[in-house]
Amino acid sequence: MGEARKKFLASLIDASFQGMQTRCPWPSDNTQMIAYHDTEWGVPVHDDRQLFGKLVLDGFQAGLSWAIILRKRNAFLRAFDGFNPDKMARYDAPRVAKILRDPGIVRNKQKVKSALGNARAFLKMKDRGESFDRFLWQFVGGKPKVNAWKTLRRLPAETKESQAMSKALVERGFRFVGPTICYAFMQAVGMVNDHLVTCFRYRQLTT
Repeated sequence: MGEARKKFLASLIDASFQGMQTRCPWPSDNTQMIAYHDTEWGVPVHDDRQLFGKLVLDGFQAGLSWAIILRKRNAFLRAFDGFNPDKMARYDAPRVAKILRDPGIVRNKQKVKSALGNARAFLKMKDRGESFDRFLWQFVGGKPKVNAWKTLRRLPAETKESQAMSKALVERGFRFVGPTICYAFMQAVGMVNDHLVTCFRYRQLTT
């Protein structure tokens, strides 16, 4: 059997196997949410720019479901130059008005202005020589905190770590970074492993 054929069959077997896995129930039957759960949620992120972009998106999620934000993520990336803080910090009034006319994003003026303010706060930290990665990960001691939840009902909305992160971010000029938003962010970027113990990703991310 040719090497290409072997790889093709292996990919089919892997895809079939993944489909039979037990996963956290929150993606439901939403294919985009399932893909996000299986490949992104809970994977440790240490890139400053990626962490900033994820924090901005979580700010836009406030009062909404993550499924809505995920569906609009590509539009957000286009509207905000890939969440480039250097560019975002220089947006003028016409650019802000253009963003607020974009039907692909969540057109909330307060959240848009907060995102731009957060870009400026991020750059101030950078100018001071602060690593956004080290700053954020310090709240979990620099490594993922592994929980052992059996049901979604046990998952907290916030923790003392997310409260401390929120307070520190606000002190540095960030907005839309409350303790609940911070905890959702911590879950997403792998600072905590909140996959249920029955989920196949729990085992993958703890081994």
